[in-house]
Amino acid sequence: MGHAAVESIHVHPVKAFRSLSPWEAVVEPWGLAGDRRWALIDHGGKVVTQREQPRLALAAAEPLAGGGLRLSAPGRPPLTVEVPEPAATVPMNVFGTKVEGVPADPAAHAWCSAYLGFEVRLVHMDDPATRRPVDPEYALPGEMVSFADGYPLLVTTVASLDALNSLIAQGPNAHEGPLPMNRFRPNVVVAGTEPWAEDHWSRIAVGEVVFRATKPCGRCVVTTTDQATAARGREPLRTLARHRRIDGKLLFGQNLVPLSPGTIRVGDPVRVLE
Repeated sequence: MGHAAVESIHVHPVKAFRSLSPWEAVVEPWGLAGDRRWALIDHGGKVVTQREQPRLALAAAEPLAGGGLRLSAPGRPPLTVEVPEPAATVPMNVFGTKVEGVPADPAAHAWCSAYLGFEVRLVHMDDPATRRPVDPEYALPGEMVSFADGYPLLVTTVASLDALNSLIAQGPNAHEGPLPMNRFRPNVVVAGTEPWAEDHWSRIAVGEVVFRATKPCGRCVVTTTDQATAARGREPLRTLARHRRIDGKLLFGQNLVPLSPGTIRVGDPVRVLE
């Protein structure tokens, strides 16, 4: 594979909000430390994401010491939110899995609701060690996940994005490309591989941390959302549908489960173990 290495690391403190790009991140069993430990739910408990609300791309959450957040978004004064005290949890539906979350204080609900224009609540995952198992069809016993779509981490490669962008450039929506990697909301971006190499990984080491690859990531409408403007287009789904449709899913990136703890850093070597 040559000299593959970590190009960038991305953490999403609130699910569906803008990502942060730290130089290093602690790997916890359920994902990168601070990644998607908060999420929005509607009045029925269903998680709210950019699928329905592309404007969430423009909202940001800066992590504070102690696990709290400083929320900011266009047209809203910033708001500091503390980690809620242990309290009664509320049931949530994260893409069909039932999860319990602890509601933030009412000011946080009001801030997020005012930004989106309908009633939502901000909830915190208090104990990721117990709250949400990974899909048993693809998990080993005891593997857990945050409020991420389905798996603790998502890895993408620069080579695959370059290959996809060259396909977009040859298609009817060439004016939409080239697309940046943030369309795919990965946790780890790897440079120095062959295009689509990640499809075939089963175990990789990123620096000192070993991961199990579970299955390639099926993509949704969020990838068509410009993360800087919240405008929607047709790509990359049109091109993925022509070139990357496998078992009815449009694939880009690979889902990972950590097999060991540790810290990953930009520049770390990435080795394919099997």
